[in-house]
Amino acid sequence: MNNLNAEKENFMRRAVELSDFGMENKYGGPFGAVIVKDGKIIGEGFNKVVSSNDPTAHAEIVAIREASKNINNFDLSGSIIFASCEPCPMCLAAIYWANIDEVYYANTKKDADKIGFRDDFIYNEFEKIIEKRDKKFCQILRGEAMKVFDSWASKQDKVEY
Repeated sequence: MNNLNAEKENFMRRAVELSDFGMENKYGGPFGAVIVKDGKIIGEGFNKVVSSNDPTAHAEIVAIREASKNINNFDLSGSIIFASCEPCPMCLAAIYWANIDEVYYANTKKDADKIGFRDDFIYNEFEKIIEKRDKKFCQILRGEAMKVFDSWASKQDKVEY
């Protein structure tokens, strides 16, 4: 095995270790993540949904927040994430928003489904037209909200992301 593959496996082992730590210490579900840039860990996390009462505190989100804080930048271009499980829809979106270049995962979303994590339900909701989703969606006050969007569009000093 070459050094690059061994290094990737070591980063994945760390993600798996974090998943076990978080689960065993009752922080949340069995998920861990590590973000690497230039061969160094810049952020890591484990699921903290239960301990923080935050449904968005998935391992990948925790790791993205830590990495962004550590490098003082919301743009994680040039980085790689190692996740103990294939990212859920929320985490996948966050990975794209953070501009992470590569995703490595161990367990699959099907494996997660077998132990009670139902990501497929959310993927299926995305495919439905708004009126057919399980949650009620209602648009109101678009005109007022559009004024803020118009201001953003003409703002000269905005930081685009």
